[in-house]
Amino acid sequence: MAAKRNTRLEALLAEFGYTHEGLAEAVNSAAEDLFGSPVNCTDRHVRRWIAGDVQWPWSRYLAPLQQVFGRSPHEMGFIPRKSSRIPSQPTRPRHGVAQQALGRREFIAIGLAATLGLDLIPTVGRLGTSDVDRIRDIVPTLYKYDHALGGGALHDVASEALRRVQDAVNRCTYGERVERLLYSAMGDLAASAGWFAYDAGRQADAANLYNEALQAGMLSGDGMLQARVWSNLAMQARLLNRDREALRIGRAAVETRQAKNDAWLMALLHCRQAVGHARTGDRTRAQRSLARAETAYERTQGQPVAWLSFLTPAELMGLAGAAHHALGQYRRAEELTCSALQMLEPRFERNRVYYTVQHAQALLDDGNVEHAAAQAGEAVALAGRVQSERVQGKLGDLRRHLQRHARVPAAADFLERTRETGA
Repeated sequence: MAAKRNTRLEALLAEFGYTHEGLAEAVNSAAEDLFGSPVNCTDRHVRRWIAGDVQWPWSRYLAPLQQVFGRSPHEMGFIPRKSSRIPSQPTRPRHGVAQQALGRREFIAIGLAATLGLDLIPTVGRLGTSDVDRIRDIVPTLYKYDHALGGGALHDVASEALRRVQDAVNRCTYGERVERLLYSAMGDLAASAGWFAYDAGRQADAANLYNEALQAGMLSGDGMLQARVWSNLAMQARLLNRDREALRIGRAAVETRQAKNDAWLMALLHCRQAVGHARTGDRTRAQRSLARAETAYERTQGQPVAWLSFLTPAELMGLAGAAHHALGQYRRAEELTCSALQMLEPRFERNRVYYTVQHAQALLDDGNVEHAAAQAGEAVALAGRVQSERVQGKLGDLRRHLQRHARVPAAADFLERTRETGA
């Protein structure tokens, strides 16, 4: 009989931010604390535990594992033999281990602040186009990390960068042409910080930052920036269940000259409008918007600007899946979202979690509870890598929906494994 994969242990690795090699090192370190010497644990041991080839590790590994995770063997997914001795339950994880995943993100954020070169932004003197270029370079760097870490890890860094730029604009001197460029760059940064706040679940901060970006877009005459902010405000309205408002804002963005001249932006706007029409039950307009999005995407050329770098065929497929799901077409939503996940590039870690949850929800709504529970478990295993309150909210909603099917063993197992964390 084939070995059963230890998904509980796999989820713990993701939750605590461990690689196979990292967990092996932690086990050796814990063993040294417990026994006075390491136990020569390697990544091969960890792979065998996760694969289910070893269902009950030797006690020299099991006790350190309990010390590392603060979990019983059962909670780590191990299955005892009849002769197995169950070790006593540890009181808590080793100091600092529980915060390792968050610590990794904080470390990256701190390092990123230095990478952005914020100290190089002048606070006195005259600003020129080279200073504007330096400010412009901040946003693409931020988005490279956003796709993997999520907005929660970047909101504070982006807000600090924006404060530095605002100080420069208020304290330094510059000509009229540089002034327009400065406000455009500052608005780009404010809109990005707003997006990170939105993803982090800080909606009041996001709204304030979007307003700053919109004002900067008006002062600089940057219509593309204004259309971008309108699009983000529409997304926020939809998140807050103000669907009609979201559609009106989205329509204003679609009708801007910049959207009509930029196929990348137009494709995104029509996709989001499709989801909005679907949420209000307007199937005809939703399908029309999806068709327009596809037509616009076929006209795209070159590379999009940094904030649109997530707009790939996989993203269009995922948004189409969201629209079909809102229309109650669950089977089609499941197919489209599954295709999106297959096409999604590895760098888009947050979106992989997001669409894995969407896939699970579509399966659940279509009546496939067991497959939905499996996908939900995969989403939980992945979710520890990103810091996105928006994604965590969708995962929490999915868990609550699975509670209605608690009599199904697969759903009950998922609910038990995620009972303490809530997802």
